Order: sequence, then C-alpha cells, then structure tokens
Amino acid sequence: MEPALEARLDELVRRRDELSKALSGGALSSGDFVKSSKEYSELSPIVGGIEELRRAQSELAAAEEMAKTDGDPELKALAEEEIQSLRERLPELELEVKTALLPKDEDDERNAILEVRAGTGGEEAALFAAELFRMYQRYAAVKGWRFELLDLSETGLGGFKEAAASIAGRNVFARLKFESGVHRVQRVPETEASGRVHTSAATVAVLPEAEEVDIQIDDKDLRIDVYRSSGPGGQSVNTTDSAVRITHLPTGLVVIQQDEKSQHKNKARALKVLRARLYEMERQARAAARAADRKSQVGSGDRSERIRTYNFPQGRVTDHRINLTLYKIDKILSGEALDEVVDALSTADRAQKLAMAAA
Repeated sequence: MEPALEARLDELVRRRDELSKALSGGALSSGDFVKSSKEYSELSPIVGGIEELRRAQSELAAAEEMAKTDGDPELKALAEEEIQSLRERLPELELEVKTALLPKDEDDERNAILEVRAGTGGEEAALFAAELFRMYQRYAAVKGWRFELLDLSETGLGGFKEAAASIAGRNVFARLKFESGVHRVQRVPETEASGRVHTSAATVAVLPEAEEVDIQIDDKDLRIDVYRSSGPGGQSVNTTDSAVRITHLPTGLVVIQQDEKSQHKNKARALKVLRARLYEMERQARAAARAADRKSQVGSGDRSERIRTYNFPQGRVTDHRINLTLYKIDKILSGEALDEVVDALSTADRAQKLAMAAA
C-alpha cells in the first residue's frame, strides 16, 4: 500500500483513539460531546476495517516467515496454505478500506421528496406512473421508512398524471438518489385490441429534503395564490379556498398543493417541496462545478436520460447505466427486489469514484 495512504490510515486510527479518550474523560461540553460522538461513530467502522487489514498483513508476514524457517513439512504446508488464503483476502480488505475513505455525499442521510410524472404515452404512461409510485411506497414499507403523500393528480382510469411524497427514514436519499430519470415501460395496454406492445414513459425525481437552515426563502420572492381544490372529474374536494400555488419569482419554480383541507397545511407542504427543489438546483450546480467537463455514468441527475426499461412481455427490468438485467419484474415493482438494483447502482458508483480517485 502507498506510503501516503498508510500515513492517512495512521492518522485516522490516532484520531479515533483521541476521541475515545475525550469522550470517556467527561470534560467535554454538551455541544462538543455531541459533535465528538458523531465523529467517533463515523470513524469507528473505518478504523475497524483498517485494524482488520493490518491484522491480516501481520498474519501474512508471520506465515511467510514460518514457511521460510520452519523445518517441519506439515507446519510449512499449513503456513503456505495460510499465505494463499491471506493473499486472496488482502485485496478485498484493501478495497473495503479505500472505499470507506471515499468522500461521502453530504446528502446521503437526508430524507427525500419523491416526484413521479407521467411522460409520453397518454393514459398508459399515467398507469405506469401510478405503478412506479406504488413501487416506491412498497419499498419504503420494506425499509421501514415513513411515506407521506404530498400531492396526487389522478386520471379517471386509475393512472397518475403526477404524484409526490415525502419519505423519511435512515439513508433514504442514499438509497433512492439513483432513481432520478426517465423510466420506460414496454407492454400491451389493456385497451390495445391487437395485442401490440406499446412503449410509454414516466419521469422520477428524487430530491434531498432541505431544512430551513439550508435554503433561506425571502417572502418577497414568493407569489402565493389560493383557490378552491378540485378532484378528478371536477368534483369539489372542499368548499374553501384551501389549495395553494406558490411561485418562486427568481427561478420561476411553481409548486401546487391541494391534498389537505387546511390552507395552512397546504402552504407548509408547498414550501417543503419548493425548498427541496431549490436545494436540488444548488446541489446540481455544485456537482456540475466539481465535475467540470466530466459526466458521471451513475447518478448524474440528468432526468432527460432514459435510465431503466421495464419489459412486461419478457418479465425483465434493465438498468441501462450499468447494463444490469433482472428477470423479476413483479418482485421489483412490489418493492421486494428493488434493493438488488439499488445495490448494483451503489456498487458501480463506488467503483467509479475509486477509479477517479486513483487517476
């Protein structure tokens, strides 16, 4: 391993030990204690990996020495067997340590705002958008996350023109951030008499949920309109002007909320979505500045690109960014097997970051 990397590992171990002593000493203020505890909890698994790597390196050196000096053929054979095992294991341990040292996405631990919109394909696209939205709802249930509906615009046949939800829980954005993009479906619509396969699409956006401290919104930059909510078919949802439309004048972003009967609740939800969209704009600008002319294959956030195809006749789901194909469309749409796709995307992202770090 490179001397510079070894020095970095030494520094991390030293820092973990410093924090351990400080936390057990009882001299920290409550604020410093919380800050140090967080740093300690983040460092502990990394240092654990470093210690495991160094144990394996030490065991390899001892086994190699034994193989050179021991005259007992049986012990020498055991030593050579251990050498072989450790040499196979060491690259995996080194990779785990290097991966743990990669800079983390500061938004990974955040909650997320999920937005799904029907794209090309008319009613079939709206039905697919509804299926995608329910897939994420079921996936949230599998992960033990809280899934709160923010907005829903239905068609008369059970499809969704657009739908939005707030998802709260552990590492929500880290697990869902690669879902942003165009999802394509290929299947025979129920209304298709000839049995011809149609292609439709829906757009998914996953935004890290922003706090008020992240994005300051000036009241003078907002135009707030209130009006009466209406449901599918023009039926009145309620008889008060509770629906809220907020326009952010500097950017032209518009957010509409009408699901709640309370104007106050709809306004609060609209501001939550607006804050997330503004934060995402800033995040994308920062990412573009860092990447300069380099475009990441995974997680670029470019929602114009087709990222995944759901082919019903063949029962397959293909993620085009990593050329992954799984023949378990039902389990993926039920949320049960979506982790397999998410894990593969996360692994590809880490591999790419490692390659860029080594370049």
